Amino acid sequence: MDTKIKLDRTIELKSMNVVMDVHGKLDENIKLLEEMFNVSIVSREDTSLRVFGEEVQVEKVIGILGQLGEISARGDEITRQQVIYIANMSIENRLDELSDYANSCICVTARGRQIKAKTRGQEHYIKCVAKNTITICIGPAGTGKTYLAVALAVNAFKNNIVDRIILTRPAVEAGEKLGFLPGDLQHKVDPYLRPLYDALYDTMGLESYQRYYDKNMIEVAPLAYMRGRTLDNSFIILDEAQNTTFEQMKMFLTRIGLGSKVVVTGDITQVDLPFDKKSGLREIIKILNDINDIQFVYLTEKDVVRHELVQKIIKAYSDYESGKRK
Repeated sequence: MDTKIKLDRTIELKSMNVVMDVHGKLDENIKLLEEMFNVSIVSREDTSLRVFGEEVQVEKVIGILGQLGEISARGDEITRQQVIYIANMSIENRLDELSDYANSCICVTARGRQIKAKTRGQEHYIKCVAKNTITICIGPAGTGKTYLAVALAVNAFKNNIVDRIILTRPAVEAGEKLGFLPGDLQHKVDPYLRPLYDALYDTMGLESYQRYYDKNMIEVAPLAYMRGRTLDNSFIILDEAQNTTFEQMKMFLTRIGLGSKVVVTGDITQVDLPFDKKSGLREIIKILNDINDIQFVYLTEKDVVRHELVQKIIKAYSDYESGKRK
């Protein structure tokens, strides 16, 4: 005999457009929630959704649908990744932690799209950058470490908080040799810098980027180009910092001048350095952890905003590595 209490509840959404957004393409969002929580979700003739199933699960789904309805009502796109993230927050009984951070726009892209935090981890990351001179963000691929840093840099630049944007990363090959590529040194290092260019093009637009680049107000360069410089009134981003050596990281952090803000991003699980070289990013976790105005931020697979498979792959690799260490 099934002693679990069944519940039938209805939630009212703001419009038919919101209802359609919540449903998703070919009802994929509704089907996903039905599968995750073992409930039935039915659209009524008006702007409401009816949820039927076990009491606890129905209450969770009603809360999730309310959150999705708010996302749609403010004009934001509902993605499958968002549905999964909000559902997982509900499963962990943390739905009340979903604040209104998504209402806060970092900047608007050249195509008019608003860039906002999509997870609590990303929200914390953005607040730390605003509060501290140096923010060191460590997390797996797909968590938005670099993209959000570039968006924050563009926002600071447009609001005249800084005079320049400087993006850099170490030119370390990920298992491939690029020395045979034709062209001068800049052409050879450009492939390493491509993710930074892509983020700038998306946030600023190609024409704006080119205009500021020509005026030396935006610089994208390998880390080696930073030696011997003092960088004042700049927003400086060091990407792929796990591939810096101990000496390179020390050199970079001592370039910071007055009025500058620094964001260091990296994934300590993907170090491409030779085995005899220590990762500068791993070392500064031990060296700089207790210094004021330097903040460490740790993102996890829960903050992945790429395809949901990326989250599963990262989790699988993490479990595998943990098993090997044991």
